[in-house]
Amino acid sequence: MAYKILEECISCGACEPECPNTAISEGETIYIIDPSKCTECVGSYASSRCAEVCPVDACVPDPAHKETREILLARWGTLHPGETPKA
Repeated sequence: MAYKILEECISCGACEPECPNTAISEGETIYIIDPSKCTECVGSYASSRCAEVCPVDACVPDPAHKETREILLARWGTLHPGETPKA
């Protein structure tokens, strides 16, 4: 499932450079995650980097975007053509 950023976001920007898929961008008031690019870091890392680096725990799984590991890995492959998944 894709991640989302809660209103508790303090707009520190720690999450944006950690995203291997460039799914995170600065919104009007808080950072946002594009669910069509979010793979929960499947293919790149063993765990979701945005959630690990967020100082206020504002990056959480989005229940509106439940997806299997296989779907997330396929999305990663589309975003990183010719690369081999690391995780």
